[in-house]
Amino acid sequence: MAKSPAAVKAEVRRMRRIRRIHFVGVGGVGMCGIAEVLLNLGYDVSGSDLKASASTERLQNFGAQIFIGHQAGNVAGADVLVVSSAVNASNPEVALALEQRIPVVPRAEMLAELMRYRHGIAVAGTHGKTTTTSLLASVFAAGGLDPTFVIGGRLTAAGTNAQLGTSRYLIAEADESDASFLHLQPMVAVVTNIDADHMSTYGGDFGKLKRTFVEFLHNLPFYGLAVLCVDDPVVREIIPQVGRPITTYGTSEDADVRAINIRQEGMRTYFTVLRDGCDALDVSVNMPGNHNVLNALATIAIATDEGIDDDAILQGLSQFGGVGRRFQVYGELPVEGGSVMLVDDYGHHPREVAAVIQAVRGGWPDRRLVMVYQPHRFSRTRDLYDDFVQVLNDANVLLLMEVYPAGEEPVPGADSRHLCHSIRQRGQLDPIYIERGIELAPLVKPLLRPGDILLCQGAGDIGGLAPQLLRSPLFAGDASAARKSE
Repeated sequence: MAKSPAAVKAEVRRMRRIRRIHFVGVGGVGMCGIAEVLLNLGYDVSGSDLKASASTERLQNFGAQIFIGHQAGNVAGADVLVVSSAVNASNPEVALALEQRIPVVPRAEMLAELMRYRHGIAVAGTHGKTTTTSLLASVFAAGGLDPTFVIGGRLTAAGTNAQLGTSRYLIAEADESDASFLHLQPMVAVVTNIDADHMSTYGGDFGKLKRTFVEFLHNLPFYGLAVLCVDDPVVREIIPQVGRPITTYGTSEDADVRAINIRQEGMRTYFTVLRDGCDALDVSVNMPGNHNVLNALATIAIATDEGIDDDAILQGLSQFGGVGRRFQVYGELPVEGGSVMLVDDYGHHPREVAAVIQAVRGGWPDRRLVMVYQPHRFSRTRDLYDDFVQVLNDANVLLLMEVYPAGEEPVPGADSRHLCHSIRQRGQLDPIYIERGIELAPLVKPLLRPGDILLCQGAGDIGGLAPQLLRSPLFAGDASAARKSE
């Protein structure tokens, strides 16, 4: 029998009688969501970050004590510290906590504690975690199940990336980047795909990465459920090693939950879903691209298994409002003679870049793609250099920002100047190098034509450029002309 919300709350509160929880790096997208859920459970929450943000302001409004900057004094009164993988033992707050024997736990371990008392659904995979987790939250809500969710992006409909629900369900992303998803013990686990990324965590050994995913799936109880995408060749490869009940999904003929008749019209994608022992479902989602069909299939597989009726599944999918920075359309940017569609996206792996380009070509086949791309991490650029050269060559116009280091030191030959040179050598594109984001507006404006799609993509600080372009005075002069053309 499922525990009542009051019983769950009481059990969580008994977690070693902890009163105050301090987050080091609280503004991070993976940290602020857990902090918000704990606040809503009644804990005293504090946190520190290097700079204020919308996330820290939101937490402050909910009652969290927020410190800007990392200082040992911020830890005073804390019973436990929660840290992200970006925080190390030299951090003054962590150093003091260790000295005073205050427990220091990774973010995923705290998430695991929250999941311990609930029916956990964990979404893992190199790509598609955030969108799949968000779709699950939307469909479960449409089914009246009011889940708790912790997502790595802002769910547009909820206006947040985390929420405390009243039901037994907790839906969360499972992060393989630092292998911390091994802390989680869910009832249901999704693996969307397995790709070569974050390889430093695995000593450059792709076999070790695959084995770690299998180990994660074996954290399921023997009666749990692994939901696996058989369109991904690596996921298909590990299936014989998984000793848990499995439901597969994809477009492959042998998938248990299968999509057929896929077509895309602009932002909206239509397809039919076949499921063993169930009626066919004609589905519509307000997201472009075949990769989002797969994300929806994972959601349908789990919702069907949990007994959510088809009408609620269709409602949750069709009304899904998207996630921040996942093909987020900011609107029309005025240019002389008309406007261009301005899109922002978080994709930072060649496979993600390719999926977004495919979505653009599928929904707007007659429009040019003007792409502004910022590689994320020198190590990733080095490891996947040839793949980046190949996929970025598929844009019509390309502007490359310098690599966002994410704390890494530069790697010789793995920067955007070298990428520009290598792409230029292929003879199809003449990329423009951008050292700083402030240079984008004057460089991109003369390249734009009415009807273009302007895509800003990457996981670094490029995320702030799309709204800056909308506010740029360089485009203000074209605004009246664009309005007249509407």
